[in-house]
Amino acid sequence: MDNRSESAATTVKHGTTVERTSARELVVTRTINGPARLVFEAWTRPELFTQWWVPKSTGLTLLSCELDVRTGGRYRLVFSHPAAPDPAEFFGRYLEVTPHSRIVWTNDEGDESGPVTTVTFEDLGGTTRLVVHDLYPSKAVLDDAIATESVSWSPETFDQLDELIAALGASA
Repeated sequence: MDNRSESAATTVKHGTTVERTSARELVVTRTINGPARLVFEAWTRPELFTQWWVPKSTGLTLLSCELDVRTGGRYRLVFSHPAAPDPAEFFGRYLEVTPHSRIVWTNDEGDESGPVTTVTFEDLGGTTRLVVHDLYPSKAVLDDAIATESVSWSPETFDQLDELIAALGASA
């Protein structure tokens, strides 16, 4: 039992689980300390998205962020890294956007080997169960993404999202 006062504000840190659920699928699950409405906004408003998306430990800088989060809209992210001579672009299309509950997008950069990503936001009454589902075009492409550590989801990213949501909740 925790010795803190019941009235003290606390932030519960939830673990991030990453599971390969089939030959082509990777599923990441995390509970975020905040309502689904706020978590969804952090994924869809560029001024919020830029505050949590890039893990600080990577040395990456997000140079630009264009998000037109609507069914049929597009996104474009440009990153730089001190070890890379040129910026890298990530872009795609939003296939489905259901406010506060679901976003589906393509990862189109380079070729057709990017996954289709589905994120669901389940409001649990003060927290949000976030499930990120990446469907890769083949087993070989997912195997390669895992081997080169180029899968997109890290616990650090979701820790940063939790920190942002806590700050937003405190200012609301």
